[in-house]
Amino acid sequence: MAIRKKQAIKQGNKEGAQIHAQDAIREKNQALNCLKMASRIDAVSSRLETAVRMNNLSTSMAGVVRGMSTGLQSMDVDKMAATMDKFESQFEDLDVRTQYMDDAMNSTTASTTPADQVDTLIQIVADENQLELGEAFNDVGPVGKKVPQPSVAEASKTTDDLEARLANLRS
Repeated sequence: MAIRKKQAIKQGNKEGAQIHAQDAIREKNQALNCLKMASRIDAVSSRLETAVRMNNLSTSMAGVVRGMSTGLQSMDVDKMAATMDKFESQFEDLDVRTQYMDDAMNSTTASTTPADQVDTLIQIVADENQLELGEAFNDVGPVGKKVPQPSVAEASKTTDDLEARLANLRS
């Protein structure tokens, strides 16, 4: 398309150049629409996957509740403790799966191209256009080089929660 536009312009064929330019713009818009549709399909797929996993977890939790009911009827403390442990384990699994699905939803439109290739291409484009890449390109998005670290407060809170649960189990 670019060659045809260039030839039409060189020949002074304004109408031909306009037609080729319109075709190029239309094809670009079609490609963008296809990309948007693919992104939406990925999002729907992820949501369906989440629903299936939540349904499986709900079934497991229903079994735990039945076990708790049986434990309460017999008042067997050991059985109740085992059931509660299983419930906590299921709940932790739910947290992990929810976090996984949230991450998946957030990255449905992310590129699967290796980060080093993306960085190289950005650098080439910047060099060709005499653009300077600022510090912002080092720490943003899937292309960035800096990895976010958990804060000290988050780590401390997690440790405190675990210690409280352990103390609660011992009592």
